[in-house]
Formats: sequence, structure tokens, C-alpha cells
Amino acid sequence: MKQEIKSPQTEQEAYDGLPQSGFIRLPTILTLIPISRSTWWAGIKSGKFPKPDKRFGPRIAAWDVRDIRTLIDKAA
Repeated sequence: MKQEIKSPQTEQEAYDGLPQSGFIRLPTILTLIPISRSTWWAGIKSGKFPKPDKRFGPRIAAWDVRDIRTLIDKAA
């Protein structure tokens, strides 16, 4: 039996669904913070957003979920 994966309906549901610890990738972050990929990377370069904590390859990065929760909480 195939399990259907539902995407969150709102940013709040996406935030509530985050794990307390671990790493998340950019598509999940952009669900929570509605900006473009280029704006996100420009924000990292300027120091506005946190740098990725893990690199799994030249094009695969992940952020500590606690850093993203802190960023969202500060903005609220």
C-alpha cells in the first residue's frame, strides 16, 4: 500500500511539523520563509541568514533546524 505524503497547508503547519533537532534542506526552508533561492543565498553571503552546517556535495547543503527555528522566531 502506497502512503500519500501531504505537504503542509500553511507556513505555521510547516513550522509546527519541523523536528526539534536534525538537519533540513533548502526546499523545506523556503516553505517556511517564502523567498527565492537566490535571495536566500544572497542573505547568507550578507550574513542575514545562517550558513549551511553540512555539505553532502557541491550542490547539496543542509542547515541545523535549530538555527532555522531561531531565525523564524526572531522575525516573528
